[in-house]
Amino acid sequence: MPYSVAVRTLCEFTAKCGDLDLRFTPTPSGREGIAGHQLVASRRGPLYETEISLSGDFDRLAVRGRADGYDPGLNRLEEIKTHRGDLGKQPGNHRHLHWAQAKVYGWLFCQARGLSEINLALVYFDIATQQETTFAERHCAESLRHFFEARCRDFVAWAEQELEHRAARDRCLSALAFPHPSFRAGQRELAESVYKGAAAGRCVMAQAPTGIGKTVGTIFPMLKAAAPHGLDKIFYLTAKSTGRRLALDAAALIADGAPALPLRVLELTARDKACEHPDKACHGDACPLAKGFYDRLPAARLDSLGSGSMDLASVRSVALRHQVCPYYLGQELSRWADLIVGDYNYYFDTSAMLHAMTQGNEWRVGVLADEAHNLVERARAMYSAGISQSSLRAVRPVAPLAVRRALDKVNRCWNALRKSQAGPGGTLDSLPGPFITALRQAGNAMETHFSEASPGPADGPLQQLYFDIFGFQRLAESFGSHSVIELTDPVAPSGKPAATLRIQNLIPAPFLKPRFAAARTVTLFSATLNPRRYYTDMLGLPDNTAWVDVASPFSPDQLSVRVVSKISTRYSDRQRSAEPIARLIADQFDACPGNYLAFFSSFDYLELVASEFTRRYPSVPSWTQTRGMNEQQRKTFVDRFRPGGSGVGFAVLGGSFGEGIDLPGDRLVGAFVATLGLPQVSTRNEQLKACLESAFRSGYNYTYLYPGIQKVVQAAGRVIRTQEDKGIVYLIDDRFARPTVRELLPAWWRISCAA
Repeated sequence: MPYSVAVRTLCEFTAKCGDLDLRFTPTPSGREGIAGHQLVASRRGPLYETEISLSGDFDRLAVRGRADGYDPGLNRLEEIKTHRGDLGKQPGNHRHLHWAQAKVYGWLFCQARGLSEINLALVYFDIATQQETTFAERHCAESLRHFFEARCRDFVAWAEQELEHRAARDRCLSALAFPHPSFRAGQRELAESVYKGAAAGRCVMAQAPTGIGKTVGTIFPMLKAAAPHGLDKIFYLTAKSTGRRLALDAAALIADGAPALPLRVLELTARDKACEHPDKACHGDACPLAKGFYDRLPAARLDSLGSGSMDLASVRSVALRHQVCPYYLGQELSRWADLIVGDYNYYFDTSAMLHAMTQGNEWRVGVLADEAHNLVERARAMYSAGISQSSLRAVRPVAPLAVRRALDKVNRCWNALRKSQAGPGGTLDSLPGPFITALRQAGNAMETHFSEASPGPADGPLQQLYFDIFGFQRLAESFGSHSVIELTDPVAPSGKPAATLRIQNLIPAPFLKPRFAAARTVTLFSATLNPRRYYTDMLGLPDNTAWVDVASPFSPDQLSVRVVSKISTRYSDRQRSAEPIARLIADQFDACPGNYLAFFSSFDYLELVASEFTRRYPSVPSWTQTRGMNEQQRKTFVDRFRPGGSGVGFAVLGGSFGEGIDLPGDRLVGAFVATLGLPQVSTRNEQLKACLESAFRSGYNYTYLYPGIQKVVQAAGRVIRTQEDKGIVYLIDDRFARPTVRELLPAWWRISCAA
């Protein structure tokens, strides 16, 4: 079996050398890059060929790729690179890599067309000036063949190792046994749906209750599907770091049950969490871990892959042992790992690394999205961006002259935009053209500055503004009915205007559809994916997506669900509701002492009731979630729920303690949910409601009801975690008695009205 490798991967593996250097990085957006390639092609003659598919073999290697363009009149094969800034500042190892790619394509082209010689050209197209800089060389086919074969010889030993790894991995996965003596109730049904999705090459939505072992129940079948259905990689994506830990533990459990399985498991994390020198720039002149990075990378890569388990601590240990950057070592290891565990953004975001690698390497991937009910809001955030007038004003005094002039032009456009609005802010009908043009020019000026000068201490805020501008521009290119333009115009403490222009995504489906299409299979699973249509519409899932609703393994006798309809939690009634809710909690605690959680729709409401409770019932232990709790404070809050303990924890619905925490047995015996969890009525939510009404004819439900009830069910799900647990849940509000609300609650709940 040959080992298939892309030209770019082959060259990056064998020809990259020297420092890691991010000072000159061509960063046009995807659309700008495509437009740049098209413009270069349009300047050529009518016989100019573009996107030429090429392939060639060497030993066990099958090398493939697409050459950018060929001019038959000049017999010239071109490698086109879009960029901004002074090309003279480009590091030598960048140009070296680009020539390597051009030469490999040159040989493949000569071989395909029977040519004895060819002209090769690197064409650098400046997006800002639309000028081309061309470097050309003439090569005979024989010299290009030697170059190609040298690159392949450098790679073939690695390829043989990878083929052996893949063969051994697939043999073990084919014989892989479930890591427990038996499946839990519902777990087999979930596992079968994941496997069938991979077999059929389709997406799956799986609503599966808490407590059945969803993590093992999804990773195991996807691993089993890898060999028979040709999966190269499995991505396990989570909304929170706790989910990553569960996935790593599940993978370790599976691997422990199959000692011969050479499974490479990699954990990815954000750059700011992995960086060893956050005070230094990412280049060899500033950071010791960037100096000679590519020279030391091969040994670090081999060392990491030999360990199999590559969680954050392991990757950091190897990186420091070899004196390379842990974050970029992790990115390199993504090419060679079997199971990659990371945040949603690594696959679903606008510049998602794993999605780009999947497309560039033509991988067949299986994606598992944990707690997928979070993906709607997370994706909205991924495809939203804002730019602030106050941040512009803050960096202006330290900006170089050319940048300052460009920022002044943006500021003038901002002031004109503010004056043109009838009110203090709101939604604009369209993107303001002059403002966007000025913003683009400012971004170009900043990029030129950064490419020509080493960043100094004052450049931190300027770089952040550049990233904000770049992100805003990228979304402006794809603006449509799925998003709105918001202009807010508050006054800063200085008394100066502090307007913010924001592209706010409302429907992430158009952005996510290509992500689903790029994978062999995607399984989205959660305890709350009801109603199915809401998630299908909002996420843009394919029409043939399979749906499975796994029956709960829990008995109605385990959980008493009581609706308290005599207390209204509507905003206008909240002051009056504090005392009866506090009394309800105290009465339940008195009747059955133990650990309880009480959930409220906001911190203000939480503090109102918690204060009333502690004033009236000071003998009952209580603890309260506060705004902005760090990881240690959250851990302390959860640790108060001790086995055999008693007390009441007050928390915000939809916050850190409304999902993702596991309190089995008597660590939690009951919960009070004092609201339907409906999002607050606001200008943005009313815009969302109108947008979703127009798109799906279900504005109120999609904006308010479904997201609210999802939070309620998640919070209530903290009570019953195992088949031995018993507990009680109070749903406090008369609206819980409505049929339209009841049908959204879990079918296994036995609901009664409290006295």
